[in-house]
Amino acid sequence: MAFDSSNSKHVLASLPPEDLDFITELVLRSGSLKEVAESYGVSYPTIRLRLDRIIERLKLALDGRTPDALSVLLAQMVERGELAPSAARSIRDTARKVAATDSEV
Repeated sequence: MAFDSSNSKHVLASLPPEDLDFITELVLRSGSLKEVAESYGVSYPTIRLRLDRIIERLKLALDGRTPDALSVLLAQMVERGELAPSAARSIRDTARKVAATDSEV
């Protein structure tokens, strides 16, 4: 995958500071999610979920889109342990179905 270097704003610049901090930590730990989890004092699955969220944000940014507010909120709740990942997916999927139904009316 090639990035357009003529673009004055790199796709990483679209990420919030906490995601950039995470990416920095990941690079400094040679890509070891286990070491990143240890440095943050959380479990490997928590770090994996956070990385998945960052990957999703980057994909959206590359497509010129931004994540929807509900998805961001649900991801943050999962990271804090306030919501199970499966529950977050169910909520997100239900909200999308409702939105699609509303737009058809």
